[in-house]
Amino acid sequence: MSEIFTFDDIIVEVTFKEVKNVHLNVHPPDGRVTLVAPTATRLDVARAYAISRLAWIRKQRQGFKDQARETPREFIKRETHYLWGRQYLLDVIEKDGTPKVTIDHRSITLYIRPGSPIEKKSEVIHNWHKRLLHEALPQLIKKWEEKLGVTVSSYFLQKMKTKWGSCNYNEKNIRINTELIKKPKDLLEYIVVHEMIHLLEPSHNERFIHLMNQHIPSWREARKELNEIPLSAVDWKK
Repeated sequence: MSEIFTFDDIIVEVTFKEVKNVHLNVHPPDGRVTLVAPTATRLDVARAYAISRLAWIRKQRQGFKDQARETPREFIKRETHYLWGRQYLLDVIEKDGTPKVTIDHRSITLYIRPGSPIEKKSEVIHNWHKRLLHEALPQLIKKWEEKLGVTVSSYFLQKMKTKWGSCNYNEKNIRINTELIKKPKDLLEYIVVHEMIHLLEPSHNERFIHLMNQHIPSWREARKELNEIPLSAVDWKK
């Protein structure tokens, strides 16, 4: 069962589940607030708890607001682009033929037809990002299927507004944010493990935290690092 309440300018999404304790979270990048409470908890009690943590909520939301963001990409020569946590300079070569992307130790080169609009350049780069993720993900999933004793039926790549990943427990699949291509590979692995552990435990309860501690002891540091990296400049309002 889910409820929503508002206090001041903050909307809190409340979910009642079979958990022992209340879990309050503020999610990047836009500061969405969620609260998971035991099923027997009254809504007014959950509300009072959230209000008691108002200062903490505001601090977390302000941190996301102040977090550095990439400037909008124009896909022009010598523009900075990120791949696996490293900075590269973009080179753009206009020529007839099928668009493609190559990379060396210093630069990413985009081959594109003359006069192509920025939307086409963005699409070519995004498709290249997805190909790289498709190369990296199967081996990561296989590695952790063996460690966790679970099976991922399938995975999907998607641009996401508020999440780095998600898991469909019933369908046994996971969904990964394509923006992770810009982050260090160990942070991609952290997200993959996080979502795969949800195949063992759907909620963020004590058992989930225990499993994270057991398999990725440094997961809190990984989460902090991921949330401190500059956010994408995608305009999600379009």
